[in-house]
Parts: sequence; C-alpha cells; structure tokens
Amino acid sequence: MTRLPLLSILIWLPILAAVPLFLMHKRMKDNEARWFALLVSLVCLGLSVFMYVNFDTTTASMQLTEYLPWVPSLGMHYYLGVDGISMPLIALSAFTTVIIVLASWTMVTEKVPQYLATFLLMQGAVVGVFSALDAMLFYFFWEAILIPMYLSIGVWGMGNRSYAAIKFFLYTFFGSVLMLAVILYLHSKAGGFNIPDFYTLHFSLSEQIWIFFGFFLAFAVKVPMWPFHTWLPDAHTEAPTGGSVILAALMLKLGGYGFLRFSLPIVPDACHYLSWFMIILSLFAIVYIALVALSQTDMKKLIAYSSIAHMGFVTLGCFLINVIIIHTGNVESAHLSLEGAMVQMISHAFGSGAMFLAFGVVYMQMKTRNIKDFGGIATVMPIFTAFFILFAMSNVGLPGTSGFVGEFMVILSSFKANIWATFFAASSLVLGAAYTLWMVKRVFFGPVTNDAVSALRDVRGVDTLSFVLLSAMIILLGVYPQVLLRVFQPTISHLLDLSLQSRLL
Repeated sequence: MTRLPLLSILIWLPILAAVPLFLMHKRMKDNEARWFALLVSLVCLGLSVFMYVNFDTTTASMQLTEYLPWVPSLGMHYYLGVDGISMPLIALSAFTTVIIVLASWTMVTEKVPQYLATFLLMQGAVVGVFSALDAMLFYFFWEAILIPMYLSIGVWGMGNRSYAAIKFFLYTFFGSVLMLAVILYLHSKAGGFNIPDFYTLHFSLSEQIWIFFGFFLAFAVKVPMWPFHTWLPDAHTEAPTGGSVILAALMLKLGGYGFLRFSLPIVPDACHYLSWFMIILSLFAIVYIALVALSQTDMKKLIAYSSIAHMGFVTLGCFLINVIIIHTGNVESAHLSLEGAMVQMISHAFGSGAMFLAFGVVYMQMKTRNIKDFGGIATVMPIFTAFFILFAMSNVGLPGTSGFVGEFMVILSSFKANIWATFFAASSLVLGAAYTLWMVKRVFFGPVTNDAVSALRDVRGVDTLSFVLLSAMIILLGVYPQVLLRVFQPTISHLLDLSLQSRLL
C-alpha cells in the first residue's frame, strides 16, 4: 500500500519523542508536555488506523516488511512485518497510548513530562515486539519494555510501589532468561534469527518439550498463568492509573502473542503432547482466580484478579485445538478456538483497561481502594456510574459487549474437546457475574454514608472523552466482531495449519 517504513515510524517516533520530554522536563510546562505527547500519540494512531483499513485481508503473508542488516555476521537483521495477528495488536497499542495521554490531564500532577515520556517509550517497544520478525530483535524489544514499566510503577505508583516494581521486574526478567537460551538454540539449527525460518525446523519430541518450556516460562509470566500470576495483583494495585491500563491492555497480551507466534508453530508436537497440561492450568486460572476475586476487599485488586481469570480464556483457546482435532477432527472448531483466543485478547484490553481507568477517576478524589469506603456513588456521579456499569457488564461477558464474544467462542469450541472443560470454563460466567455485581452493588448503590462520597465530582472533559472512546470500542466489537475477524482469519488458518503439522525428526 505504501513504501513508507510505517512500522519503523510507529516504533521510533514515540521513542524519539520521549527524548525531549526527558531532557526538557524542567523547562517544559505540564500542559505543553501533554499536548506534545497527545500529538505524537494521535499521529501513531492515525498511521495504525491507515494500516488497519488498508490491510490485505485475503492473505496470511507478512505485509509492510522491512529488512535491513543489523549484525549480519551473527545472522541478526532489522526485520519487521505484520500479519493478521499482529495488526490488531499494533492498532490497540496506539489506541491505548492515546487514552493514557488523555487521562494524564486529570490523573497525573507530578513529573508529567517524564511520565508521558515513559509511556511513549513503552508504546514504541510494544509495537516493536508485535512487528519483529527477527528473534533477537523481538527479544530486544521484549526486554526493553521492562524499563519504562518498572519506572512507571516505581516512580508514580502508590505506597508499596518499590516492592511491586522490583517484584514485577524480577518475575518478568528471569522468566525471559530461558527464552534467550532457546532463541540461541534455534539460531544454531536455522543458521539465523528469522522467526519464519524457525517454522521449518524439525526436532525430536524431547527437544521440542525443552524448547516449549523455555518459551513457556517467559510467556506464562506475562499472561500471567497460574501459578506465575502473583506479581500482577501487586503491580496493578501499586501502579499509577496509566500503568494499570497498559498492563491490562498491552502487557498481558505479550504472553498470548508469544504462544501464537512461537510455541504453537515452532514446536507443534510438544504443544500437542502438553495440551492437557496447558488446558488444566488455564481452567485453574479461570475458576480458582475468580474465587480469589470474590474474596477481595480492595477494589483495584479485585479488578486485577478478574484480569487473570479472563486471560485464562486466551491460553485455553490456544491449546484446545489439538484436543478438538483428536476427538472430532473438526478443523472449523479448532479454528474457532484460536479466533476466540485472539478476540479475547483484544476485548479484554478494552473492558479491563476501562475499569482500571474508571477506578483511577474515583481514586484521585477519595484516595482509597477499600470497597467498604464507597457506597452510593450512583447518586452523586450518575454519568460515571453509567460508564462503569457498561465496563462491568463487558467484564461479566454480557451479550452485546466485547467481553462476550471471545469467551463465547472459546466455550463453544470447547464442547468439541471435553464437556468438563466446557463446564469449568462456563462457570467463569457465573463467578465473574458474582464478584463484579457484588462490587458494583457495594460501590455504586445504597445510601451515601461517607462524606467523601458526597463530595465526589462527576466525570467531565477529557475523562468523558476517554470513556466514550472505550465504550464505543466495547459496543462495536460486541455487536460487530467481524471488524476484527476479517483481519486475522487468514492468518489464523495458516497458524492452525502450522500447529497441526508434525515436525518430529
């Protein structure tokens, strides 16, 4: 569609724009920094929308590829490209950054230029992960994300931010060490780091299992899967609002993307052999973590645990495919399962990210996370309440909202695999409704018994604009998911073919 290096622009424009925000923060007024960051983020969003609209939905081939020497003596190249899996995630990254910049007008009062620079750096690195087709370039951006995320929690976080930031860094960093070792091993077999070349390699089953677990730790920590999830509630709870939004909308998607880009197509036999292991872990996250959410008294931590439970559908959808094929041979149901995982990644970003943003509006005024400190908010913040209930209904999986589509697709496909898997997956709909509606009842309804609640101001200005944008996406994907499905269907079909081909020696 164009010879412009659009992917490089999306990666490096926000990174370069962060430099003056860091260097000139003493001379730059807060609103000047906000307008500058908003302009950059809107340019990136415009470019990503242009790419999305003009994306060729008839092919699974990589598009907008860029290929330049990096360290050619080691087989490393600056190799970028997008397909139907990465394109929606890149657009999501640009959209999320716009929301975070808009939220900075009301939710950030200290070190505003540095705060915005941190999230611009993060956007560039995230787009780099989703577009890298060289494994070492992928690893470079994967690790680069840790620095701005660590800073956002450690500098702008809440009371226990140092502990949460260090825990986040240690979990995610050490989870990636084995991934680097696996990438180097794959390089020794392929003679280079090009990810598409890895899809043609053959290994023994034991080799595949070792490669699988090397990737598994890195991706499972990011999702996060049980029992590697304990860093997320702390990170979410202590992170600033922007940090929580980017964790929910983007960071957790890196793990799901890793399973789709690396694990399934590179070691399909290991994925087949370990499919029930992954399904059980996913169901455990869906059910057990939902029960943990029921016991929470901290509103932000409850939303954080709900994120873990909903992301369980992503890994469940990814690894149901082999069981479906074994039991029924039904390729359409396996395709539906992968599609459901992909839709769930996108829809979860809007629903969960919106709830964290909405919580930030209340927290800025009340400075408390305890559910018992709220009550009767609907009487003083009716507009805010309407938005939050829409976000909560998406979190529950109400038909007509984005939260319903992905989970329904995965549950529907699970019927072809195992009735007990369907039962436990479907139980999340009941448990999700229980903890979400319990929170909504306690926070928004009943008499106003707290003077701080009586003094709350309803949303207006940029907060309303952010909520309208998020609401529009939640409803659009809920009533017309084809806007997503048409983009990644050919790529999902190609991925399924790769995932069902044995590559045993």
